[in-house]
Amino acid sequence: MSAFVNKGANAYRQTEVQSRTPLELVVMLYDGALRFVALARSALERKDIRARQQAISRALAIMSELQSTLDMEKGGEIAVSLDALYVYINGRILEGASKQNLGALDEAAHLLTTLRDAWSGIAQPGGATGAPEKR
Repeated sequence: MSAFVNKGANAYRQTEVQSRTPLELVVMLYDGALRFVALARSALERKDIRARQQAISRALAIMSELQSTLDMEKGGEIAVSLDALYVYINGRILEGASKQNLGALDEAAHLLTTLRDAWSGIAQPGGATGAPEKR
């Protein structure tokens, strides 16, 4: 029964991802990064090394995906600034893990939340321009 449930959950997630706009996908990536930073923080507090390593690995993989979505040519200064911010957040996540620094993980989560909220606002109909969504 468990394999059936997992297969259904995976199919649902795949459908959810396929039905999202590119901006909504970016927000989903931020949500995932935030979830894994929170899991890493929790594992650090519990002194669960394996869970911490897994959560950090997933958070960093998502950060790498966010960086890979940047179009440095078309995005100009904004893309360059986001890239530098992603590098900084990666460093804070790594410091949180390697030095067992909850403050570094908290800072990474705060920055990710700020970015997530901004992208979420842009992803809403009329978010970037204030204009209603065209249908």
